[in-house]
Amino acid sequence: MYYCSSATSALRNPTSSCGTADMSRLLSSALSLRRDPRMLQLPPYLSLLCILVGVIWLILLPLDHYSRKTYISENALLPGQVHTYFGGSEHNILRAHRRELDTLIDESNHEINNHLESVLSAVGIKIGRQNYTYHSAGETYKGENLYGILQAPRGDATEAIVLVAAWKNIDGLFNRNGVSLALTLARYFKRMFWLLQLVQACGDLSCRLLMMEFTGWSLWSKDIIILVPPNSRTGTQAWVDAYHDAHDTHNVASLPLKSGALQAAIAIDYPSDQLFDGIHIVYDGTNGQLPNLDLINSIVNVAGGQMGMRTAIQGMHNHDDSYHHRLTTMLRGMLKQGLGIGTGPHSSFIPYHIDAVTLQPYGNGWHDEMAMGRVIEGTFRSLNNLLEHLHQSFFFYLLMQRDRFVSIGTYLPSAMLLAANFTIMAISLWVKSGQPALSARGLKLGSTQQAGKEKAVPRGAVVRLPTARPGERNLFLPLGIVAGCHAASIVPLCVFNSVDGSVSVPSFLGFVFPGPLLTLASAATSSRFRHLLSWLGNFPSHISTVSFELFYNELTAFSVDEVVFLTCPRNGVGHLGNIEFLSCISSWDTC
Repeated sequence: MYYCSSATSALRNPTSSCGTADMSRLLSSALSLRRDPRMLQLPPYLSLLCILVGVIWLILLPLDHYSRKTYISENALLPGQVHTYFGGSEHNILRAHRRELDTLIDESNHEINNHLESVLSAVGIKIGRQNYTYHSAGETYKGENLYGILQAPRGDATEAIVLVAAWKNIDGLFNRNGVSLALTLARYFKRMFWLLQLVQACGDLSCRLLMMEFTGWSLWSKDIIILVPPNSRTGTQAWVDAYHDAHDTHNVASLPLKSGALQAAIAIDYPSDQLFDGIHIVYDGTNGQLPNLDLINSIVNVAGGQMGMRTAIQGMHNHDDSYHHRLTTMLRGMLKQGLGIGTGPHSSFIPYHIDAVTLQPYGNGWHDEMAMGRVIEGTFRSLNNLLEHLHQSFFFYLLMQRDRFVSIGTYLPSAMLLAANFTIMAISLWVKSGQPALSARGLKLGSTQQAGKEKAVPRGAVVRLPTARPGERNLFLPLGIVAGCHAASIVPLCVFNSVDGSVSVPSFLGFVFPGPLLTLASAATSSRFRHLLSWLGNFPSHISTVSFELFYNELTAFSVDEVVFLTCPRNGVGHLGNIEFLSCISSWDTC
């Protein structure tokens, strides 16, 4: 008689009778393993493993082996390779503008713009003004933007660079040196245009060469827009919306003057008069959006390599390049991106795919306003070399120092592992929801057979049979609850947009706290709520693909409720509070 030696021979020759028998045994073993109730005990451990690996992956990113040095991807920028001429007599002009602005501190927005218009018009800059009115968070924001356009002598008005100097910075302080420096730079750039026109009009070759040697300035290929909004939030937003015809004409006026496509924007936040030690680069946009990394690298290169000036990000002014400071910088960036709140005038430009940053001097050093002006001039000269939008470098990154970062390909596996944790538990809950509990009353009274032994079962107790066939899933109620909770997110959205700003935080907490409280208060679990939990588990996975930083912020609060659920496994109704919480978070982020 012929016997099969092993299962391997059966796999090699599945057509034989022996191979068919062994293959059927393997399939039956796999099916029995699938029905084994012990398989349902694995998902929590797999979920925990994904969380641990994802968190460990995240905290390893600041190490040198996982992060890398920044570099310029767009070769056309050539940062720091041109000589800057801003200085000398321009310092006297800046001090004169500063004294004039000191007399306008108590004036109205309209009177201030009248003076600024006279200053810019005297230089020969075309001026435009725009009124706007916003109603948000129970308050009304009104103001008038003033801007001027310097047309490039050899340009065709198809591209422009914006220099923003708000009258009040993001903290509500008078941007004294910022506005003065913007007016001085506007006159300086216009004087460059005038000298270039003299060079072009000079007929004698020797005269032209002498003028070019005297000036030493290259030709501008892009228009320069000087924007002076009354504040750093609403004014800039109204101007950018109107520039792209995305504004509400009932509340925001259209722009009387326009140039070409906006390539980039630099905002000046310089309220103090003291000498500074370095420049703080603020780059976080709304809803977690970031400018192209080449813009930040260019400013760091111009300030540090050409001007000998320190640069900092995320408020880390004394960064010593240690692991602790790298991790702190990275987590600060993730927190700001997750909250999605604008951090300066530049935040209004980024949603329109306009790379923008805000420059803030910090510390006590020996650099003055002229050094800041030369940094801006060098950056504008680099942006002037571009033939198209910045696109070579990264738009998704985490900076941990001014010259070290991790790209999306490096940090994304951490988010995916954490998202897989919710997906695994969602699948597990879905499988459990199809295994209904059977009553023991139909069995032998007071007992049941299990593993060949009789065990006493209390009357009316619920027994889950391992071989029970999947039952019918009632999907209507869980689907209605999930859809209703997500639709109810319009309620906190309307509340956050209508209540006064002073009570916005208590209102937010009022929507968040019912989630954990509902978890503690509920005590019943049924299959329909397992459906609810399975759909809820997929929601954070979708968030991680949209906003990595927002996913991490929501994961922190979501885990509090998850711990309560794991300690009370029969409590499933409470996860309704999780849906309410996540919907509330989404509404807060939208505001």
